[in-house]
Amino acid sequence: MSEETLSFLVADDHPMVRDALASALAQAFAGAAVATAASLSQVQEALNQQPEIDAVLLDLDMPGMDGMTGLGLLRSAYPTVPIIVVSAARDAATVRRAYDFGASAYIDKSASLEEIAAIVRAVLDGEIFAPPAAESAHTFAQRAAQLTPQQWRVLSLMVQGDQNKQIAYKLGVGEATVKAHVTVILRKLGVRSRTQAVIEARGLSLPPT
Repeated sequence: MSEETLSFLVADDHPMVRDALASALAQAFAGAAVATAASLSQVQEALNQQPEIDAVLLDLDMPGMDGMTGLGLLRSAYPTVPIIVVSAARDAATVRRAYDFGASAYIDKSASLEEIAAIVRAVLDGEIFAPPAAESAHTFAQRAAQLTPQQWRVLSLMVQGDQNKQIAYKLGVGEATVKAHVTVILRKLGVRSRTQAVIEARGLSLPPT
């Protein structure tokens, strides 16, 4: 699918957040159409008018949502539309419940606009985001403790948004070496994708590079 044909719906009752998300999508996906909504009823109205929309970015704390109930209603009524939750809630239980109710991805509102765009692109590409495991974040930290100092440096730069070529330049190594590190990092952390590794690692205190 070409980016010129993409259409998004950004649903958030805070105008600044809504406008920032809409702007990020418009910049990341040239030619895409971005509609906005400020309540569950407006989301439903927009989806009734355009049921083939490519993705909805949805705030859980919005008039009419009633937490996960609104998400469940949307998922049931529009089963083929990817719903990406964008929320300030960070606790693992809320994130897991969002996935249980059919979210395609879960984004922390503190994420950078670049990271949000990357996650949206991954969802459009069909990438699967697994909900956090039942174990606590402490277990993730234990897995992260298996990383070598150089792998920590690579992960830290990944979190900062650097691509492999930039990481290679900053660390004075070859790009192939960085790719190998990334592969091992994903395996050690028990995640499926670079994006997921970054999301999980943002909760850790990474050492400076």
